[in-house]
Amino acid sequence: MDKYNAGKYDVVVVGAGHAGCEAALACARMGKKTMLLTLNLDGIALMACNPSVGGTSKGHLVREVDALGGQMGLCADSAYMQIKMLNTSKGAAVQSLRSQQDKTLYQRNMKWTLENTDNLHISTGEVCKVETSGGRVSGVMTTIGAVFSADAVVLCTGVYLKSRVIIGEHNISSGPSGLFGADNLNLGELGLEIQRFKTGTPARVDKRTLDLDKMIVQHGDENPIHFSFMTSSAAREQYPCYLTYTNEKTHEIIRDNIDRSPLYSGKIDGTGPRYCPSIEDKVVKFPDKDRHQIFIEPEGIWTNEMYVQGMSSSLPEDVQKALYATVPGLENAVFMRPAYAIEYDCIEPTQLKASLEIKSIGGLFCAGQINGTSGYEEAAAQGVVAGINAVQYLKDEMPMVLGRSDAYAGVLIDDLVTKGTP
Repeated sequence: MDKYNAGKYDVVVVGAGHAGCEAALACARMGKKTMLLTLNLDGIALMACNPSVGGTSKGHLVREVDALGGQMGLCADSAYMQIKMLNTSKGAAVQSLRSQQDKTLYQRNMKWTLENTDNLHISTGEVCKVETSGGRVSGVMTTIGAVFSADAVVLCTGVYLKSRVIIGEHNISSGPSGLFGADNLNLGELGLEIQRFKTGTPARVDKRTLDLDKMIVQHGDENPIHFSFMTSSAAREQYPCYLTYTNEKTHEIIRDNIDRSPLYSGKIDGTGPRYCPSIEDKVVKFPDKDRHQIFIEPEGIWTNEMYVQGMSSSLPEDVQKALYATVPGLENAVFMRPAYAIEYDCIEPTQLKASLEIKSIGGLFCAGQINGTSGYEEAAAQGVVAGINAVQYLKDEMPMVLGRSDAYAGVLIDDLVTKGTP
């Protein structure tokens, strides 16, 4: 392959998901010339799964990103359709802010912020190699031979590394929402230990085909507070969500078709997220439960797509439709997108320092789902920390390390780098 010099930067951030956005903004806002490389400009800040920001412990992370100078809280406040404080009947430690987001508006606002930030440049390209010299990172190369030189690199590859989308017996090499995956970056060549993880998402259904009267309406707070300390307190129109439940008929269909689930037939090798099980996992692992909560959530103001929270699945589409039809209010639901699982490569995170720098390669940082976590908020928190520490590395100054007693992000990162994510 013919190489060519695509420019010299202080930092290159690979991937423009929630981790990459925060990492790039942190580096640029701290005065460093930063290149943000993404597979697709339309994938910047994509909410590939749930249309929400915050939730139990996650809302705390968004506040911490805001306190560190990040953008997620501001974008979430500008794009919410509903916002409410959870667990208000319980103690302050477990109360947490959660918002339903207009996914397209969130994306648009974050992309606009990135494009108008000094020192920050954005380009498309698939990175196929992290270049090193003398045990330190020296830049990255794309599949077309473009070499972006830099003394610090932050990898925020999300679920795109060698990603495979799975629906029943069908699987394709793809990223989420039909976007291209990244098949050409082999982190094993850097001597890193690689893991294979999987996550999943439920179907999106057409609001016009739902019987919302059979569900319990869930409203936002009348006097909302916000994620960012910089957001004005002006209230605006909010949109309802809806609560319904699975039942024994739902569970019977799952049990009768469990042999067609890639999770149980051996077609999925990856480890799934502990706190976001698929509906088939719930039915198999909690046989004593006669029902499970299902929340119906709007994906945006200008779309009829509704997210079926709690029904994540990798079952074949015909089985998905049959089991969804057993849920009150979803009897005649028309699928706009089927549920699917996605497998991808990530690293074993005990290879990281508490600064999120790879122990064996100076100047190479990792943030987000490449470290084995799952969730927009965890990604954003790691991204802002990795970005700050990439700049600290360039300045030859001590990294910012959040302790377990300092922040939820401190607990998150300490668990990652000391315990891993088995």
